[in-house]
Amino acid sequence: MSSSDHISKQFDTELEAIRANVLQMGGLVERQIKNAIDSLVSGDVAMMTQVIAEDHRVNAMEVKIDEACSQVIARRQPTAGDLRLIMTVVKTITDLERIGDEAEKIARMAKMLSQKHGLAIPRYHEIKHTSEIAVDMLRKALDAFARLDVVMAAQVVRQDEQVDTEFQAIMRYLITFMMEDPRTISTSLEILFVAKAIERIGDHAQNIAEYVIYMVKGRDVRHITMDEIDLEVQQ
Repeated sequence: MSSSDHISKQFDTELEAIRANVLQMGGLVERQIKNAIDSLVSGDVAMMTQVIAEDHRVNAMEVKIDEACSQVIARRQPTAGDLRLIMTVVKTITDLERIGDEAEKIARMAKMLSQKHGLAIPRYHEIKHTSEIAVDMLRKALDAFARLDVVMAAQVVRQDEQVDTEFQAIMRYLITFMMEDPRTISTSLEILFVAKAIERIGDHAQNIAEYVIYMVKGRDVRHITMDEIDLEVQQ
């Protein structure tokens, strides 16, 4: 084996390790969202506390992967597809870290809501349903990243409209709830913060999906129409 082949294999190994760490971070963030929503619905304060406490793990993974990317750029000076991969990873872990922050925010709001004994609280069915769509988006975005699947990535981008529609429906429902009983305004606003956090999770998942299309196709699709994205994916 020549020295250039050896270096090339080492580089491939480093890139694969980075990709694996991104997927591991994604799995942790996905679990944080699920636990935050489950704790909200069930009133499990211990789980809420755990979600808040574990946010530091997400932050630590972002720093670790970012440092690995910086080292690869400094040592290997990647070009073309490899450079797009590194750029995609750096952007993706930023969005994953922000999703982790939203999960922590949901857990904090859940703690506040759990202390409001005896007060009327709107049902959480709509919140849970919307969170399931957002988690599905994140899972698909990570699968698209792992498989370089631009078709699945495009599906995630399209799904974001569904999350936005669900958020608007929740907001209208909460406004009605507050108008009918002003005593519920504080509680309803806290639930609205939860709904907004879920909507933001959907936005971040959409971002990750768009990065995947950029990584594979070499085109930034963040500010183009869905029809244009479909055309790009089909080429």
